[in-house]
Amino acid sequence: MDPLFRFRQVSSSPLFGTAAGEAFRERIRTGKILALCGIHDAFSALVAAKRFEGVFCSGFGFAASQYGLPDIGYVGWRDIQDLAGRVRHVVPDTHLLVDVDDGFGEEVISANTISQLEAAGVSAVMIEDQKRPRRCGHFEGKQVLPRGRFAKKLKSALAARRSLFVIARTDATDMEDGLKRAVRYVEAGADGVMVEAVHDLEIVRRVVDRTDAPVMVNQIQGGKSPNWTVQELQDAGVSIVMYSTPCLFAAQYGMEKYLDALVETGALPDEGTTTMNECVDILYSPPDYYAAPGPSGGAGNQRRGGG
Repeated sequence: MDPLFRFRQVSSSPLFGTAAGEAFRERIRTGKILALCGIHDAFSALVAAKRFEGVFCSGFGFAASQYGLPDIGYVGWRDIQDLAGRVRHVVPDTHLLVDVDDGFGEEVISANTISQLEAAGVSAVMIEDQKRPRRCGHFEGKQVLPRGRFAKKLKSALAARRSLFVIARTDATDMEDGLKRAVRYVEAGADGVMVEAVHDLEIVRRVVDRTDAPVMVNQIQGGKSPNWTVQELQDAGVSIVMYSTPCLFAAQYGMEKYLDALVETGALPDEGTTTMNECVDILYSPPDYYAAPGPSGGAGNQRRGGG
């Protein structure tokens, strides 16, 4: 495993309120790239948090897993607030970045979204400059707001937070326009910046050189960006890399393979699956919750699972 993924300096205490944003900023200041794993629910967050310092609440993943719909604007601010709250509950000491799309509306709505998420213990958010109807950043047909119009929305969002780390994302399809937008958004106060669906690492280097803020890159299987290694991104000056949908795509792949085998054999296959106890072992629970009562009614057998 690449040692960059194992650089885990998670907090020794729960990351709630302003502490989450402050811890995220401190981690970025180390100068070592921060890898975030995209998740779509609390269970995938538990799996990812054992391997990554931080997780990313993906709008694509949420729309697919919770609604069975594509990422074309169905998700609302309350959906993401509820997801973030559930995730923070089970991974209290893990950096948490949340996708807030375009803020889910005009300035008053996006500002409320930012405020609510910070109160829920979110470390950072990513807000984009798309014009509605919005869609996944790697889909065709995207439109963006005028630079000044989004800069105004961004400033409103920034004014609503205390220490939450705010990453401004541009969905400009012309990379030169994307570079100019990245510069403009950092000047407007964004803590970090990302040019979505970037296809050339040289563009990433130019964004790093032109902006005085951490730069993030998104990696999605089958997307428009090449599959760069974390070392290549680190060498290009990238501060954050998010893998937006690996849990969702791996879950689909695993389910399809396993269920095909089940249908073919007529019995539960032993290969390609975990066991009940292996599943229960990673779940978040209070101490001794699964312990069998002892003779005096106290905690006894610590073995988890059971019928």
